[in-house]
Amino acid sequence: MTFEAHIPLAPVVAIVGRPNVGKSTLFNRLTGTRAALVSDLPGLTRDRRDGIAEIFGTELRLIDTAGLEEARQGTIADRMRKQTEQAIAAADLVLFVIDARAGVTAADSSFARIARQSGKPVVLVANKAEGRQGTDGVLDAFSLGLGAPIAISAEHGEGIGDLAADIVAALGLKIPKTAKKGRDHDAEPVDDKKLPPERPRPIRVAIVGRPNAGKSTLVNALLGEDRMITGPEPGLTRDSVASELDYKGQSILLFDTAGLRRKAKITETAEKLAASDAVRAIRFAEVVVLLIDAEHPFEHQDLTIGHRVTEEGRALVVAINKWDLIPEKQKTLRDLKKTVAESLAQVPNVPVVAISARSESGLDQLMSAIIKTHATWNRRVSTPQLNRWLEEALSRHAPPAAAGKRIKIRYVTQPSTRPPTFVAFCQRADALPKSYLKYLTNSLREAFDLPGVPIRFSLRKGENPYVKK
Repeated sequence: MTFEAHIPLAPVVAIVGRPNVGKSTLFNRLTGTRAALVSDLPGLTRDRRDGIAEIFGTELRLIDTAGLEEARQGTIADRMRKQTEQAIAAADLVLFVIDARAGVTAADSSFARIARQSGKPVVLVANKAEGRQGTDGVLDAFSLGLGAPIAISAEHGEGIGDLAADIVAALGLKIPKTAKKGRDHDAEPVDDKKLPPERPRPIRVAIVGRPNAGKSTLVNALLGEDRMITGPEPGLTRDSVASELDYKGQSILLFDTAGLRRKAKITETAEKLAASDAVRAIRFAEVVVLLIDAEHPFEHQDLTIGHRVTEEGRALVVAINKWDLIPEKQKTLRDLKKTVAESLAQVPNVPVVAISARSESGLDQLMSAIIKTHATWNRRVSTPQLNRWLEEALSRHAPPAAAGKRIKIRYVTQPSTRPPTFVAFCQRADALPKSYLKYLTNSLREAFDLPGVPIRFSLRKGENPYVKK
């Protein structure tokens, strides 16, 4: 079989990048197969691998390539590189993949030049972008000169809907209206007609808190059955157990986690492993419910957990459990909301819901808060809207001068959601004070109705990256 023999009419998309950035994982995700071997071992893929992906009803031919490496002529790595360059030459579109956790490396910059010089359309993909570790790498990817990066996690399926829409657009194909509506919700890249509309992708929800706050009791109440072992003894739950729940047509994947205590108090090996598993559940959840014991509210560990959740960029809902045991409900709730506002000032208006897992009260309000917060966490603002907002924000309060020169902010864009992440470009980004960045963040949050979720707003040096020079 020759290289061009298989389905010649289908647009060809080559997945390229240096070794171990997740090209094969992305290939498997888009083709819906496990055809490509996946491992942490760099250089596992050596030959080009073809596969067929169906994205929004369009059939594409994907090529998984070997990792690009600088190598001596005649070596295996050199031959692998030539194979990749041939794949780029044969492609209608190049997916250039980087590892967001590792950030932009010298090799990435070098091979980005190859992709640009090919003259082919390029979609920049920042893989492994889940959690706070990947955010800086996503922002650094702008420096490659390949346009705005698409933040994804090929392993966990995050951002695949955004990537699918960009692939179709870059190939000059039409995106179905149903696909445009669902773009920000990471739909799988398949024909919408084949997906049952009543089964949307589940929202991953982790229930976290100190031991004995009632996490397992809450999960049992939501599921309507005694799925988890409960009791007065703290530490009964050790594994992060997943259970699926259907709430008014919305699929929810609930993770009951082990109670989190201060590290100094964790001594047993089993508890250490359980705590590690709970932290992992936070990292890969979409919404985290911080469960507070109303009789012992907001101890130091509760606030530590809340900060960890927001630092990871997860959406947060605070649930006050055992509410039926509180006599002065209005005053207590007012005080608790004030504590949340002061302790998590970086994320204003975090939802606070009073519940009783044992008597099953307040559960509808909790589920509504989870779904609404998840929608906000996924919100995308168009670039024209953002730049109109920027113009108004700058006119209301101009950036301060540094060393006698005014700092000019020229352009703003949103490279990713989950959480909403924004990047502004200006000539002297390092000279802009943090207080002004905070002003822009708060103004952005208010203008586009983004309460209760983390917002990442960064500055990058340079002009508008989309203006052709």
